[in-house]
Amino acid sequence: MKTGKTRWDCLLLDARAITLAGDQGYGLIEDAAIGIAGHQIVYAGRRADLPFAPDQMAERVELLGGALVTPGLIDAHTHLVFAGHRANEFEMRLNGASYTEIAQAGGGILSTVRATRAASEDELFAMSLPRARALLRDGVTTLEIKSGYGLDLESERRQLRVARRIGSALGVDVKLTYLALHALPPEFAGRRSDFIDTVCTHWLPTLHAEGLVDAVDAFCEGIAFTPAETRRLFDAARALALPVKLHADQLSDLDGAAIAAEYAGLSADHLEYTNAAAVARMAASGTVAMLLPAAFYCLRETTLPPIDAFRAAGVAMAVASDLNPGTSPILSLRLAMNQACTLFRLTPEEAIRGATVHAATALGLSGRKGRLVPGHDADLAVWEIGSPAELCYWIGGPGPSALFAGGERLY
Repeated sequence: MKTGKTRWDCLLLDARAITLAGDQGYGLIEDAAIGIAGHQIVYAGRRADLPFAPDQMAERVELLGGALVTPGLIDAHTHLVFAGHRANEFEMRLNGASYTEIAQAGGGILSTVRATRAASEDELFAMSLPRARALLRDGVTTLEIKSGYGLDLESERRQLRVARRIGSALGVDVKLTYLALHALPPEFAGRRSDFIDTVCTHWLPTLHAEGLVDAVDAFCEGIAFTPAETRRLFDAARALALPVKLHADQLSDLDGAAIAAEYAGLSADHLEYTNAAAVARMAASGTVAMLLPAAFYCLRETTLPPIDAFRAAGVAMAVASDLNPGTSPILSLRLAMNQACTLFRLTPEEAIRGATVHAATALGLSGRKGRLVPGHDADLAVWEIGSPAELCYWIGGPGPSALFAGGERLY
């Protein structure tokens, strides 16, 4: 800005800002000023360094009363579009049934599939929108939503359409992930190879052509799909130039994280049983370790992801809610951040970066989101707290007092 004539849309003052601009530290600016023009941040620095008086700089000047401003949180792994619930399985687990036993008894994913298939698009939207709103009230301005509860073309399409509608309705960015291999549909019982072929040669290309796929995912596990089946899907995704991510090594070590790295995956998710060689491959490929502590908590797991190995290898660690009806019925990314600190021993800085900087990388949005720096999207959360660590310290409590997405104030 060379003169005061071309003014920004908004200038936020009387705040402290966590920019996360560097690779370490919070990048805290006391008495910060944040300028917004259109959907982007155009200034994030000290108020004293502004070249003109605030009212010359922007059409609108807002005073934030000393609040803490952070990048909007990013929930980079959710399954929030579904019908029904699985509270009965919660009770079964408390009576001793394992995740595997519930799935083998016809519960688990397939029970949600039945309910989701029976719901219309409008019904799915009405059921799912409140869950997305809960995440926004928690400070989330970008989220990923997976399909995977349809297991046929029309039901998967319906889930992905609802995910897109949610983003439009709430004014936030939603990345659509086609969870193509989640469970074997009952109509393909005994015909696993036919199902994989159908997904790879028909459903995936169709949904991609309709603009409903930003990334492709699978559940590589003993109760789900094998490494060979996962590779068949990832080969099909690669042919369409689609990025991949993977539910990997949650219940056992099938070398899922290494497979994700082999395909330069955006992320490998869960990772409780990931081995040292796979960690090294993730570091080499830049694949993000997506930590999902709420699922770990809900399943009462005891084997921790190899956090120290990730740190030592320089693998970026993201934190997400894994919001889903069976193993992570959580409506708060901040609670997942607290769990990441308490259960996985992340530091508050690691957890905050995990829900901003590294979550953005896991969605292919590095350089656009996750930091308060010029050129990034103006996604900001305003918190009435005294220190950054409080974002991970409080269990519950009020969310942000204001939220901006793409320069628009959501509340």
